[in-house]
Amino acid sequence: MSGHRPAPAHRPAPGDRTSDGPVPELFTWEFASDPYPAYAWLREHAPVHRTRLPSGVEAWLVTRYADAKQALADPRLSKNPAHHDEPAHAKGKTGIPGERKAELMTHLLNIDPPDHTRLRRLVSKAFTPRRVAEFAPRVQELADDLIGRFAATGSADLIHEFAFPLPIYAICDLLGVPREDQDDFRDWAGMMIRHGGGPRGGVARSVKKMRGYLADLIHRKRAALPPEPGPGEDLVSGLIRASDHGEHLTENEVAAMAFILLFAGFETTVNLIGNGVYALLTHPEQRTRLQTSLAAGERGLLETGVEELLRYDGPVEMATWRFATRPLTVGGQDVAAGDPVLVVLAAADRDPERFTEPDTLDLARRDSQHLGYGHGIHYCLGAPLARLEGQTALATLLTRLPDLAFAADPAELRWRGGLIMRGLRTLPVSFTPFASSTDNVASSTQK
Repeated sequence: MSGHRPAPAHRPAPGDRTSDGPVPELFTWEFASDPYPAYAWLREHAPVHRTRLPSGVEAWLVTRYADAKQALADPRLSKNPAHHDEPAHAKGKTGIPGERKAELMTHLLNIDPPDHTRLRRLVSKAFTPRRVAEFAPRVQELADDLIGRFAATGSADLIHEFAFPLPIYAICDLLGVPREDQDDFRDWAGMMIRHGGGPRGGVARSVKKMRGYLADLIHRKRAALPPEPGPGEDLVSGLIRASDHGEHLTENEVAAMAFILLFAGFETTVNLIGNGVYALLTHPEQRTRLQTSLAAGERGLLETGVEELLRYDGPVEMATWRFATRPLTVGGQDVAAGDPVLVVLAAADRDPERFTEPDTLDLARRDSQHLGYGHGIHYCLGAPLARLEGQTALATLLTRLPDLAFAADPAELRWRGGLIMRGLRTLPVSFTPFASSTDNVASSTQK
């Protein structure tokens, strides 16, 4: 889901000037570090703005909360790239690099009802509140084990040593990837993280490798599938079983669903944890409030706090691509059939027309109707699992590493460039080292 590498400077495009003056530069490295002032300008002066993206694709950016919420639920805005009126220079530059060649297009982010309804119903069984609650001990085990790997050193890169591996191993368990294969998935996902804001070839190669593995995994699981499902059956086995019992689920659909759950499921949580820790370390009074609450055995502030972190600097900057199936009006702006539309969640969730003091981080904020996980029929299916992982990760870090601090100037940290996701490249931290009695993560992921 990652976008493209930011250009050195914003390219001229239709609409880059308004009656209120020039539009702020978009998609530069400076913009990636703090896009919120530019989004505030767009909300006020050009709330539905057509611009040329660094890839060369021209798209509409929707920045106000009310318009964003409407667009996210508008059936005239299709998720199917077939509706994109692609000029030659933009061919294949929307969506995930490599997914078309790997025959992984038929997933929830690229389809509309009725196929979307059918596939979502099948997968939703894995993300019920009960199933997620049953998964909580495993997430806690992963968080403890990962911290145990670097506890004695007194320093770590929280992105690569904690925030990144935790959701990878968790989603692999949920899918049913054998633990001896999970490090391969970690390597492929790592390439997506490293190359997501840069050359599309690196991501495409990872997608191809993952597609080959998933095809083999599906064949192996189908051959070993018992006649009746057992308790806690993994998701890939459940999809195969549905396919074999009249749901007409093709092998490509099974592979695509497994792929997108991994691809969409891990990077959002990486960024939720990374952005969340960054926000807490740059707002020490809020961090102290949360640590005090956790020390008292209370979880209320943790729950509202994660929702506030999702609103304040969430993991998904823009919702995934939508394409107008017919002419329509969004926020008073005419959008032509075939035009791409990107809903800017980061801008909508700081709209002062919707949230009081939107640029203030308040972990006790009760108004949690943010759009961080979308809205409408495409609302993020894995949101309950991501919330569990985010709450567990932050609570464990703040409890076990109480003096956690930046090990680098926060102003010098680099954010990964891209359209869809928002997250740090690295997050160096320091803390008082301690001897951990837990085994390292290899013990729990490779047994």
